[in-house]
Amino acid sequence: MINNHRLIMEFFMTNTVCNIFHNAFRGSYFQVMAHKIWLRIGEHQLRKQAQEACRWCIERVENDKSFAKSLAPELWQESLEFCTKLEQEAKSKLGELGMELGGGGHYPLLYFLIRLKKPAVVLETGVAAGFSSQAFLVALHKNGLGILFSSDFPYFRLKNPERYIGYLVHENLRSNWELYIEGDKKNLEKILPKASNIDFFCYDSDKSYSGRKYVLERVSAHLSPNAIIIMDDIQDNFFFRDYVEAKKIPYRVFEFHGKFVGIIGI
Repeated sequence: MINNHRLIMEFFMTNTVCNIFHNAFRGSYFQVMAHKIWLRIGEHQLRKQAQEACRWCIERVENDKSFAKSLAPELWQESLEFCTKLEQEAKSKLGELGMELGGGGHYPLLYFLIRLKKPAVVLETGVAAGFSSQAFLVALHKNGLGILFSSDFPYFRLKNPERYIGYLVHENLRSNWELYIEGDKKNLEKILPKASNIDFFCYDSDKSYSGRKYVLERVSAHLSPNAIIIMDDIQDNFFFRDYVEAKKIPYRVFEFHGKFVGIIGI
């Protein structure tokens, strides 16, 4: 009994648990954190749907290299060179940091499409370490136009988690970046009045069906007529499938690091 009690006490004194409790009482974080925890508790009930959604993706996946090379082979090569550099920088910086901040979306494809389409307004939900954010910002800088709006919420298991959002983004690119960190619901209330004509939208935040539905409904009215939509981790549930089938719109599916990305608009 004494040993069990000691183990329990040691568990609750770990840095992770302390950080979670500390962050829960900071400003407006509690409501967003509670929602995320509730979703994670219910994740096991969705595994069957995820398996079926994964099969749906596998049946439709295309080769990203062939796709990109068919449009602009030189730009695809530039994208690969950029990503090699990004991955080297990330390995060094995140290795020194000594903590896991999450990976990025299909950043080679994101960089490629930004360079190809030259959007004026880019919106992303989900930043984490900033793989995708860095790809967006470098590509926009190369284009000589465009601004990035980003929505995120800090990793509440970390101490002072705000400082790690977009950790990989270079300082000289941040002047062209508007970052909001109170969760998608509050962030979009601030972003959408400024970003009323979004040319490129990348969704990589709340992976739940309801989370995706909420954000797409909020953002849709602010998309430009020829906007590109990219959604990460579409193998988690059937939202992407249901969305494109209900809208009767063409789409593409690509694989990156064992996960699937859905694209609309190209």
